[in-house]
Formats: sequence, C-alpha cells, structure tokens
Amino acid sequence: MISRRNFLTSAALVTAGVLVAPSLLAYNKRYIGLQLYTVRDAMAKDPAGTLAQLAKIGYNSVEGATYTGSQQFYGMTPKAFAALLAQNGMIMPSSHYRLGEEQTNGAPVLGTMLHEWDRAVDDAAAAGAKYMVCSYLSEAERGNIDHYKYVADQLNKAGERVKKAGMQLCYHNHDFEFPAQSGQRPYDILLNSTDKSLVKMELDLYWITKAGQDPLALFKQHPGRFPLWHVKDMDRTPQRAFTEVGNGTIDFKKIFTHANEAGLDYFFVEQDSTPGSPFESVTKSITYIKKNLA
Repeated sequence: MISRRNFLTSAALVTAGVLVAPSLLAYNKRYIGLQLYTVRDAMAKDPAGTLAQLAKIGYNSVEGATYTGSQQFYGMTPKAFAALLAQNGMIMPSSHYRLGEEQTNGAPVLGTMLHEWDRAVDDAAAAGAKYMVCSYLSEAERGNIDHYKYVADQLNKAGERVKKAGMQLCYHNHDFEFPAQSGQRPYDILLNSTDKSLVKMELDLYWITKAGQDPLALFKQHPGRFPLWHVKDMDRTPQRAFTEVGNGTIDFKKIFTHANEAGLDYFFVEQDSTPGSPFESVTKSITYIKKNLA
C-alpha cells in the first residue's frame, strides 16, 4: 500500500517532471490536422472524395479555408459539412476567415469580420468549430502602424462576438508582419493591442521562420497565446520554398517540446504548393509526424 507520504513525494516528482518537460502536458495527440488549402483544387471538385482520401491517409482533423464570400463550407451548409466530416471520422476545430476591408468588384465580401460576421460566427458554431481565424491581410489591408492598431481593434470586436458563441478568435501570421515600421513590428502591435482572452494566435511555423524570428522566444514572451500552429516546412534551397514536413530545415522536434508553454491545442499540416500530387506530399508529412511528433 502506498502511504500518504510516499504518494505526496511521488506527486511532487511528477510535478517537477512536468516543469522540466512541458511536452508532458501538451496538446491532445489524437488529432493530426490538415489545412484544406493544401488540397484546394481537389476539394473544389470533389469534397466528399477528397475527405475520404485524407481520412484513409490518416488525417482526422481539418481546418476550413473557403467560407469567406460563399457563406458555405465547400458548397455545403455547416450541418451538412459537419455530417460529412463525421462520416469520415474527422472534426473541423478551426476555420479561416478574412478581415473584409478589401472589396470584390466594388462590393464588400460577406462572411468576413467586417461584413455579416454574426452569421459567420453562427455558422462556424453549427459546423462544430472551436476556433475562427483571421487568415490573411491583403496588401490593401496592411498599411502603417496606425492601421495595424485599427486591425487590432477590429480583432478585439470580432473576438468578443466569437467568445460569446463559445469559441476563440485567432490571427494567422505570414512574414509581412515582422519588418519594423517606425521602430515597431506590426506583429507586436497585433499581440499587444489585443485582449489576450479575445484574440490568440495561429502561428505559422514556416512564415515566422522565413521572417527570421524564433517561435520559442514568442512562446516565452506570450505563454499560452498560441493554441493553433501551421506545421509547414522550408526546403534547403536558396528560395526556401515549401516542402513536406521533415524534409526541410525547421526543427519541429525542438519546437514541439514547447507545445505546452505555447498553449497548443491543435496543429495543421499545410503546404501551399507541392512538386506533384498534394496527396503524396501530405502522406509524406503525416508519416514523419506519426514517427517523430505525435
């Protein structure tokens, strides 16, 4: 029988172990996700067949990429798309959206943070999402530091609505947020001028690396702020192009040991372009992840 003293000693050792090995309390490793932009052409032609193929490869989580403008998920209502995912043993914990400043043919784009956001939030909840992500700022939406402060204000407002629906808003970076303007980095404006309970970050590990930044430094400065990651590798050529996870230069093993510090909840493989079939590339990526990260 274990005495109370021995139990407390064991518990203390476990606690100490967790402190020195944060990965022990890390993300739920049951889910290996894919950002569906990677297979966008296939999803446009045959979403049901594409999801079935991804499930066969081993992905059980996806991140949506097409709601903006259509106010549907790959041509389906939120409930219909959620049902299709369930048929394939998948979930969609996160989906991408746009700010909505940029217009199309002189008209606002619906289903964005600035236009019909209420419906977008309701539809995301109906599809089973936990996170809604501002995916990208067009060149027209970037501007100077003052404009990034405006974007931060809009993120706070949108995040409040998302929180009321029981979900979390995030912002997804590229590399353009890191060059300093007037002595300030736009990414720091977005981090520091938003309420950390309303706006968290989806960290794209490729783009932050290409920007010359250290993700581990960000985790240390803003612990718990990065519940979503894009796991995307950088090849060894001078172009530093996209490549399959494990085939490039990014040290994912090291980064994943800091998952708990970052607050990681879900991650998604993404490869914007592939040398051949995207299904071949995502198969290579998940093979590496299962062997080394998950």
